[in-house]
Amino acid sequence: MPDYDVLCIGNAIVDIIAQSGEDFLTDNGIIKGAMNLIDAERAELLYGRMGPAVEASGGSAGNTAAGIASLGGRAAFFGKVADDHLGGVYAHDIRSLGVAFDTKPLAGAPPTARCMIFVTPDGERSMNTYLGACVEFGPQDVEPEKIAASKLVYFEGYLWDPPRAKEAMREAARLAHEAGREVAMTLSDSFCVDRYREEFLDLMRSGAVDIILANDHEIRALYQTSSFDAALEALRKDCRLAAVTCSEKGSVIIRGDETVRIDAAPIRELVDTTGAGDLYAAGFLFGYTQGRSLKDCGKLGSLAAGLVIQQVGPRPRQNLRLEAEQAGLL
Repeated sequence: MPDYDVLCIGNAIVDIIAQSGEDFLTDNGIIKGAMNLIDAERAELLYGRMGPAVEASGGSAGNTAAGIASLGGRAAFFGKVADDHLGGVYAHDIRSLGVAFDTKPLAGAPPTARCMIFVTPDGERSMNTYLGACVEFGPQDVEPEKIAASKLVYFEGYLWDPPRAKEAMREAARLAHEAGREVAMTLSDSFCVDRYREEFLDLMRSGAVDIILANDHEIRALYQTSSFDAALEALRKDCRLAAVTCSEKGSVIIRGDETVRIDAAPIRELVDTTGAGDLYAAGFLFGYTQGRSLKDCGKLGSLAAGLVIQQVGPRPRQNLRLEAEQAGLL
């Protein structure tokens, strides 16, 4: 039996989350709803201008690993932090959740990555990421034995931004398939898709990636169309299995000629959409690696996403397994 259900690979980032008005985004040249890559100087500038903030370990794939562990799954994580205060915070947080994390920290500069997240009154989050130590993640950080010991390897599209990380991802995908495992990927962000469209399409069409997780904006960006249905049909041809989230409209899962539509989980109040897609991926991939039906996978994803958007921060404060059991899903 494999030691892990899902091995998640991504940028190890500490999130710094603050509420802000729309005018703050405009005044500071922040693209709303996007992940904006910034340098160390701009990171210091924005940090100085932001209001009271909550610090939490984040990063897309790290959030997914945390969600899988909360559901009772066996999760592992690869990601690069520095040997500094924030790096220690990140490592402690993810290990305390039961996620196996053994990537060797970087000695010296650059420091651990951080992301300033501004949440507007509508719950939308605008992210400003200084990648820091993440740019040093490379093939040397890929642990072949962990890949072989995992049912599925999952990575984030954001890894295409640090130059050496994409080499590591291609190697991880090769090792996973060599060991008879599956590979999943999230498209991460529509601006990320615009940066790497051809490479992402090649990953799918070449079979390097088996499963795609994305939202409706990202797949429309991928196929450069305003039509969701046209993008969905193109995606159906390019990958074996995909789950596409559509905010309050729920999600659509496609596999071959099969289409499964899932309602969004009911919520009391939308607080912060940070981590919504990451937690949907956690629920979906947990269900998938447990052999559940696509409908159940989607419902688990919707449940996890619905819970995380009712709090500040990207990692669930509830015990997701208990919540899923109470909802009759486990």
